[in-house]
Amino acid sequence: MTATPALQLSAAAAVAGAALLVFSGPAGAAPESDDQGYLGSFARCASPDTAVIFGATDTSRVAICADPDGGFEYRGVRVRDGARLVLSATRSGTGYVAFNEGQSYTVTPESLVFSVGDDVIREEPLIDVHEPGTSGSSSSTSTSTSTSTSTSSAPTSSTPTSSAPTTTATTRPTTTVTVTTPLPPPGPAEVGGQLGEIFSGS
Repeated sequence: MTATPALQLSAAAAVAGAALLVFSGPAGAAPESDDQGYLGSFARCASPDTAVIFGATDTSRVAICADPDGGFEYRGVRVRDGARLVLSATRSGTGYVAFNEGQSYTVTPESLVFSVGDDVIREEPLIDVHEPGTSGSSSSTSTSTSTSTSTSSAPTSSTPTSSAPTTTATTRPTTTVTVTTPLPPPGPAEVGGQLGEIFSGS
């Protein structure tokens, strides 16, 4: 039996739609960055502060900045509307935590965790993470939105040819999707937005 042109067209559209669903992942790749954070973003450390870790989730960008006196600052911005938050932070285990009226924001090389008291409200995997001056930078795009993550680091080595700091990528097992459209630069709301909570609302 021979298929009609309309049936062939419908089948082609269904295949194209299925391919779009399979290959449409998160919003896109993280913006350009340097050792201070994301260029043109609120998730960036201003000199003389230095970034100790910065990264992006599907919905947020964050940076932890160290000041010359040894203090830390959390700088977070929600991508969709530019809501931003600046808080003092402290080192905690393998990451950094900032508190705001009973709420905490924890940044580790694996995730950004929002908690109220002892209850984890949301955990977002970092899909792009940088630890300037260490061998712990990684960049990947993940389709996982699980609230628990596991990480393994492959052994890495580097042989610097100059005295400049080097960064070696650490590969983490993830499901990856090829994304051809990067995230747009921060919108006007990020530049002129009001101080607000990163996770308020949906």
